[in-house]
Amino acid sequence: MEFFRIRKDIPFMRHALVFNVISLLTFLLAVFFLATRGLHLSVEFTGGTLIEVSYQQAADLGKIRGALGKAGHSDFAVQNFGSSRDVLIRLPLKAEQNTARMGEAVMAALNEGAPGATLSRVEFVGPQVGKELAENGALALLLVIVGIMIYLAFRFEWRFSVSAIIANLHDVIIILGFFAFFQWEFSLSVLAAVLAVLGYSVNESVVVFDRVRETFRKVRGLSTPQVLDHAITSTISRTIITHGSTQMMVLSMLIFGGETLYYFALALTIGICFGIYSSVLVAAPLVMWLGVSREQFVKPKKQVEGANEDGAVV
Repeated sequence: MEFFRIRKDIPFMRHALVFNVISLLTFLLAVFFLATRGLHLSVEFTGGTLIEVSYQQAADLGKIRGALGKAGHSDFAVQNFGSSRDVLIRLPLKAEQNTARMGEAVMAALNEGAPGATLSRVEFVGPQVGKELAENGALALLLVIVGIMIYLAFRFEWRFSVSAIIANLHDVIIILGFFAFFQWEFSLSVLAAVLAVLGYSVNESVVVFDRVRETFRKVRGLSTPQVLDHAITSTISRTIITHGSTQMMVLSMLIFGGETLYYFALALTIGICFGIYSSVLVAAPLVMWLGVSREQFVKPKKQVEGANEDGAVV
């Protein structure tokens, strides 16, 4: 399905070096911020107190956040839990924290700023549990990356595989770099968004590379940069339709999803934008630098022994 078709190929590869330099600088900045500032991990990773309260009617999350902020709490998370009447409050770990007293302090704050709450449960999440979640999350991210590498190694010639892997890691590091620079809260939902971006980005790379391979096999007389330009240009309509429709849904979560979905949608937004950029303007130039050519996809004709150049047997 195509809304439009560009008749003349856009010379993307003419500016490949500029795009790669921009990507490298962005990547290095992301690594620098990760190393110097680190990620602002949520309660799931650092440990803390989980408090569940319920209301007779739909809870006003804005009032609850305001009441907790007024009472002096910081770095807390408030979200619906199961229904619009049930609310889960996450508070960060504090030295010599008393779970019972923390629950009483939260209920006192709610009774003053958002009355009508009934305490359902109070749980303490220790730092050991948070450490295990962080390790399991890192392991999940590693396994996804390894799985993608194995898939690409079987699907494409090695130059395509290496380029796609570098482009995908480029997306992940840049997302993490944004969260490190702005100190946005990195939670399990954000980790899920990063994993989703990995799959989304590799899908775009596969589409472009499939068209590159197809063009090499069917069209003669084109140089490698011309083949890459043609493959990217011919998939632009598909890219705009796919990513545009996805981004509209993600933006609706970002704008109307509230604080619970905000960072999840924000990570997806960054990932989708850089996923397009990396698939087109990072992976494709890398393939060109690695020396891809038509000869790697077109098998030479076998010369039958005893035959002349026209194939006739002597």
